[in-house]
Amino acid sequence: MKELVAFDLDGTLAESKQAIKEDMAEALADLLQVAHVAVISGGDWPQFDKQVASRLPARADLSKLWLMPTTGTKLYTHQSGEWKAVYAELFDEETKKNIVEAFDASLQATGFKPEETWGERIEDRGSQITFSALGQQAPVEAKEKWDPDFAKRKVIQADLKQRLPELSINMGGATSIDITQKGVDKAYGLKRLRDESGIALDKMMFIGDAIFPGGNDYPAKELGLDTVRVRDPHDTLSVIATIVACQK
Repeated sequence: MKELVAFDLDGTLAESKQAIKEDMAEALADLLQVAHVAVISGGDWPQFDKQVASRLPARADLSKLWLMPTTGTKLYTHQSGEWKAVYAELFDEETKKNIVEAFDASLQATGFKPEETWGERIEDRGSQITFSALGQQAPVEAKEKWDPDFAKRKVIQADLKQRLPELSINMGGATSIDITQKGVDKAYGLKRLRDESGIALDKMMFIGDAIFPGGNDYPAKELGLDTVRVRDPHDTLSVIATIVACQK
């Protein structure tokens, strides 16, 4: 039996940057009755609060929920009736400047500049810089059509790795690329979670939609965790139901 089930967010628990639906919120509450639950993704805390924390039913056991924004470089737990940061690892200003300049140069070099964008394309999340090809407020339909096979982002990712060899560069969400400190990926976050929770890695499992080489969920598989690759949140609901039935 697993003591903790960790999830990716966008594409796994919810559509890109959308709140989890009521059936998912109830499913997570069911899962929290039989195991600890962690969510680890590239978004920052306000996005986690909007998409997950604020959507859970009152019956959910929040004391067993671990929320890990910016690929696990931040950790939030529910203490004394509120969400509090356990830690946060932040970039220095010089590194942030270098990342933004590298993004601009990479887009020029690769030629992947969409004709239409919605909002800012580069977001400073403190411990992570995220590039969203169509902008932070792009509609889900446009995101799903832009790079469904990750081909465009793989080209940009390869170019960025040449420009920023000292940093980690991973694809996330529907149109995004996340840049963190070297060695920071979901495996890093899950090891931090092990240290903070006291739950061994072999007692964890990971569920995500990007468990393939180059995908930002793949490090969980490389770490040796039992993993389940899902197609979408509907698929995730079926997996959760199976886990709950087996854990009881």
